[in-house]
Amino acid sequence: MTAPSLTALSVMSLLSLGYLSQDWTSPNHPRPHIIFIMTDDQGFNDIGYHNRDIHTPTLDKLAAEGVKLENYYIQPICSPSRSQFITGRYQIHTGLQHSIIRSRQPSCLPFDLRTLPQRLQEAGYATHMVGKWHLGFYKRDCLPTHRGFHTYFGSLTGSVDYYTYKSCDGPGICGRAHAIAVTKGIRLSVSTNWKCVSSEIRRDGFGRRSGDNGGQPLFGGSNWPLRGRKGTYWEGGIRGIGFVHNPLLRRRKRVSQALVHITDWYPTLVGLAGGNVSRMDGLDGYDMWETISNGKESPRLEILHNIDPLYNPAWHGSLKNGYGIWNTAIQAAVRVGDWKLLTGNPGYGEWIPPQMLGNFPESWWNLERHTEAKKSLWLFNVADDLYERYDLAERRPDVVKQLLARLAFYNRTAVPVRYPSEDPRADPRCNGGAWGPWEGDEENWEAFYLRKRKVKRQKRKFCKMKSFF
Repeated sequence: MTAPSLTALSVMSLLSLGYLSQDWTSPNHPRPHIIFIMTDDQGFNDIGYHNRDIHTPTLDKLAAEGVKLENYYIQPICSPSRSQFITGRYQIHTGLQHSIIRSRQPSCLPFDLRTLPQRLQEAGYATHMVGKWHLGFYKRDCLPTHRGFHTYFGSLTGSVDYYTYKSCDGPGICGRAHAIAVTKGIRLSVSTNWKCVSSEIRRDGFGRRSGDNGGQPLFGGSNWPLRGRKGTYWEGGIRGIGFVHNPLLRRRKRVSQALVHITDWYPTLVGLAGGNVSRMDGLDGYDMWETISNGKESPRLEILHNIDPLYNPAWHGSLKNGYGIWNTAIQAAVRVGDWKLLTGNPGYGEWIPPQMLGNFPESWWNLERHTEAKKSLWLFNVADDLYERYDLAERRPDVVKQLLARLAFYNRTAVPVRYPSEDPRADPRCNGGAWGPWEGDEENWEAFYLRKRKVKRQKRKFCKMKSFF
């Protein structure tokens, strides 16, 4: 790939979920090999079949031979997308509604949830992961090899320099996050540089390609002509690149406008692997195989993009502005049918053409060039207005009330937010200069729930160094 945003920033996550020794083309072994590729910070405009200036011939060829998913949604930042993919659940049902999992936070995926690779192991698959984890590592039980992968090679943190292996979590809080190879109970540090590998997905497997969030124009990514960028709930932050390449597809070489969400891969892939999807309670995803393969109507009618009660509230939002149904100061977004509703502060809402990209001072991008009235609620028909230029909230209060009611419904099902304070023991200077697990195997999630009542503090051993808080 030659896109600047990819060569400079991206981490490729290759989740090879299933190398069976048997030939799945045999009638006795119908299950396919599964390869899922997730790219980091790849914008909607950062692929050849959306932008002729981007040269991705192999990906373009694979997409053209398979099914392109042009109504496919992800999350606006890294950890939420990866958590939804691997659990099949919305963020409000895992406690990861707010921000990412930072390197110094004692947090990771809830241990009571069975992950997608664990389900595939139950179906007889060997599971392997290469690339960025970014789902927590404060204790060993959080690591990929304890969450369903037989082997893992990659970086546990959110970002890493491919040559120096340096990863920082705030000014001066840096350490080695170099490539590590991990099997169950074994950790091997690898001193070689990352390699760029270009190869076509084998035709005897199920290949899936996806981004994890919208592109970041500050560093060369592009979501044009969509509105917004990474970290926002405008289409530019949550509408992803996705395609499927597989010989099992009955209707190939086509573009699908079916509504698909990143949580849908969990039941879809488990179903293809021969697992029992009907027994998996609590999933927010749908089995999309018939939709993708045969072009049938999507079983998904709506998507909860998120409800984040901790994000900075909109100054002009209120319960009154939400017709007494919903407090519009809260950052939230939902899509029902062709309608999309946003409340609170959705994030930077500019349209950024590719020619505007470059080495502009970061402060320039924080200046809103698009001026509009003080708002905390928007309504768009994204089927007719994909670029979100025409707010219909005042013209269609009936639709607004229906979608506000959906937000209120989802909010009643939400679990408490998991966003614990940073732990000084995580500092790499306390761990030989490297990022890695720093806490024992005991588990007490209750202490990390955000509640109004006081939580009894436990005594902790602190690293002997000058306080940096």
